[in-house]
Amino acid sequence: MGGMDVFAALADGTRRRIVELLAREELLAGQVAEHFGCSRPAVSHHLRVLREAGLVRRRVDAQRRVYSVDPAGLDALADWAATQRRYWNTQLDRLAARVERDLASGDLPPVRKEPSDD
Repeated sequence: MGGMDVFAALADGTRRRIVELLAREELLAGQVAEHFGCSRPAVSHHLRVLREAGLVRRRVDAQRRVYSVDPAGLDALADWAATQRRYWNTQLDRLAARVERDLASGDLPPVRKEPSDD
């Protein structure tokens, strides 16, 4: 799934808390539901959204469905954040270089003082 699908899935606070729970340990759907004040079908819906976004995986163990965090989904988040960090670091480096050039050449506009409330 795409990175934005991951963010859409995590936009819901219940789903974020489910990921946090599953990051600590594998749980059955019923065990996940015990942590929330919503119905089991609602928790199942949240788990499905998280699975479809690639954040959670499910394995079948006899009649049980065991849920855990899918590290690949978290990698998608990390990749997106790294891309954003590189972009903004480049932009801020350019701004810093421009300010340094302007300071060195004296081309900065005069600083306006805000009127005091005195």
